[in-house]
Amino acid sequence: MVMISRITLCAMLALTAAGLRAEDWPQFRGPTGQGHSAEHGLPLEWSESRNVAWKTPVPGRGWSSPVVADGRVWLTTAIKEKGASLRALAYDVETGREIVNVEVFHIRNGDLTNAKNSHASPTPIVEGDRVYVHFGALGTAALGITAAERGEGVPAERVRGAGAPGVKIVWKTRLPYESQHGNGGSPVLYGDLLIVSCDGSDDAFVAALDKRTGKTRWRTGRRQPFDQAYSTPLVIRAGERDEVVSVGAYRAAAYDPQNGKEIWRVSYADGFSNVPRPVYGHGLVYIATGFQQPSLLAVRVDGAGDVTKTHVAWTLRRGAPLTPSPLLVGDELYVLNDGGIAQCLDAKTGEARWIQRLGGDYSASPLFADGRIYFLSEGGVSTVIAPGKEFQRLATNTLEGDTLASMAVSGGSIFIRSDSHLYRISARR
Repeated sequence: MVMISRITLCAMLALTAAGLRAEDWPQFRGPTGQGHSAEHGLPLEWSESRNVAWKTPVPGRGWSSPVVADGRVWLTTAIKEKGASLRALAYDVETGREIVNVEVFHIRNGDLTNAKNSHASPTPIVEGDRVYVHFGALGTAALGITAAERGEGVPAERVRGAGAPGVKIVWKTRLPYESQHGNGGSPVLYGDLLIVSCDGSDDAFVAALDKRTGKTRWRTGRRQPFDQAYSTPLVIRAGERDEVVSVGAYRAAAYDPQNGKEIWRVSYADGFSNVPRPVYGHGLVYIATGFQQPSLLAVRVDGAGDVTKTHVAWTLRRGAPLTPSPLLVGDELYVLNDGGIAQCLDAKTGEARWIQRLGGDYSASPLFADGRIYFLSEGGVSTVIAPGKEFQRLATNTLEGDTLASMAVSGGSIFIRSDSHLYRISARR
């Protein structure tokens, strides 16, 4: 039986209280931010000709993952237009029809500095009638969904452009820093704050914006030395306090989400260009340390100050991921590295349960839904396994195109973004 951690349950209740339906997938890695869905009846098998409810083209280039709320699937993209047009897109869940296509920012230089990244890699986050889009150092914005857009039968041409009926840009802001390889980390909501990690080669900090106005409410600089990182923060409940865990180069830190004050930090000597989002359970937060020789740290979250020598419960030194986030299911932690080596570890001790080569290269973070674990390779191949202490492959499925974005789940369906299309995968009934 899969046990739901206290933080997972609290996060579910908090999102429900905020007015989100249980089946919505409002942020990167879903309602809890940890890759879990409560949905049932999901497809086990699919292909281009099987269990595809719809497939719709997506313009431009972007690796933001889909988010689903209130009958809409949201993405961001960058379209080359005398530089690059950074845009927010929305599609109707039932039909796949494009219903929003709005330019949020425009940049003069649209050249990509990293073949695996894009100008539109951070995932949007949806709350009520607001959609928050983040393009790293290129800008952050809040979009308001008006009554017209929520109504029936709004034609796509009516919601194109920043001033069109249906969607309006409420505020825009920029938090400048030098990001050599593009942007990556997604924003997170906490109360009336939108929190982002900003890790560049010239400056590195964590900032909280007022979600109503876009004004900076607090900003906390990283300790020296710093470097580039691309991870998404995670808000957790640790005992009687809330913490926002933000992974940066050479160290990760937990901050008080209300004021940005550092609570604890853990250091790692060889770690930058960090991408995976941490996960939390059993009183431990699981942190991937970086790019060249990555490790995975299990850190107790009840410390204060520098906890490097006192609160690291265990360390995985071989097979840690550069890009995919870990996945915690019950007492097992599932780790998939970029080269396709999957491991199941005892979440409390780090002891290996099994190690399996899946094949292919991986950037997307794994998903737990309907009692199964889903992995998605960069080549469009999905491997579905049963959770447990022994490896059990249930299915292997293939779609066309490159797939670096993570899956989303809503309404009995899986949503997958390729380099050219958005899919809704649903079991035929």
